[in-house]
Amino acid sequence: MSMMEKIEAPAPGPNETVRLGSEAHLRLMCRQLLDTHDPYQPALIEWPELEPETRAKIVSLPIWDMAVQTEGRTGLFVKTFGETITDPLLKATIDMDAFEEARHKVVLADMVKAYGIGLEPEPDYVKPKDPEWAFMRSGYSECIDSFFGFGLFRIAKDTGFFPEALIDTFEPVMREEGRHILFFVNWVAWWRRTMPWWRRPYFEAKVLAVWVFLILERIDMAKGMGDSSKAQENNFTLNGSKELGVEVSFPELARICLAENDRRLAPYDRRLIRPKFVPAMMRLALRFAPKPKTA
Repeated sequence: MSMMEKIEAPAPGPNETVRLGSEAHLRLMCRQLLDTHDPYQPALIEWPELEPETRAKIVSLPIWDMAVQTEGRTGLFVKTFGETITDPLLKATIDMDAFEEARHKVVLADMVKAYGIGLEPEPDYVKPKDPEWAFMRSGYSECIDSFFGFGLFRIAKDTGFFPEALIDTFEPVMREEGRHILFFVNWVAWWRRTMPWWRRPYFEAKVLAVWVFLILERIDMAKGMGDSSKAQENNFTLNGSKELGVEVSFPELARICLAENDRRLAPYDRRLIRPKFVPAMMRLALRFAPKPKTA
């Protein structure tokens, strides 16, 4: 099979059994990302005019520096990992992932410019020495942030904090985040089953190390250590409903996030596995959460 034929290889038929780690699994997860690509151009986005009060509330959210910098770093990390891939179909898919992540940064940069949101100077984005580690760090971080982001986006929509026109403008970005985490967790499952046996212990140690890094990073920020603005941005993940003008308890937020996570991933092929760790932790937390008081 030529390189072009492999890149254009179709996804398995709907009645075909797909075993994790198989060639069919590779085609399914890659075609899922490639075939659902939205070719929108950030330069053509017309940012809706906002009422002064709405604009002031959006400008005040403590997330924009972190959001722009995260997308800039993620785009570089994914692109660098793609440079190490030799399989034509997988490389084309990861390159598309990197393109979309970089496009998210452009969308956010255009938005903050349109609404006059002041940002700190961006840091230099350093090419990672270990591309696989960087890709895994970005992927697992997206699994955490997207889970809560889906729920907070829903709250912003339901409360009217984000006007309908702005919700519609951001929807393609939210949709892409769902596609990215779906591809990432399936890549992990596929790679686990196809890598040389001698690499598996090192890979599993690396997975554990990434999770420890991400958890400690968030604990560090939540405690307010280091840059206080970063702590404020990170705390928005769990306390963002207050910033959106509505008091939501943690159990209620967890339920909203779980429902939105399921809803956003539901349209995609059921043979693809879904992110499990964060939803499982939230369901476990809900089991021990205090029951709401009845009147």
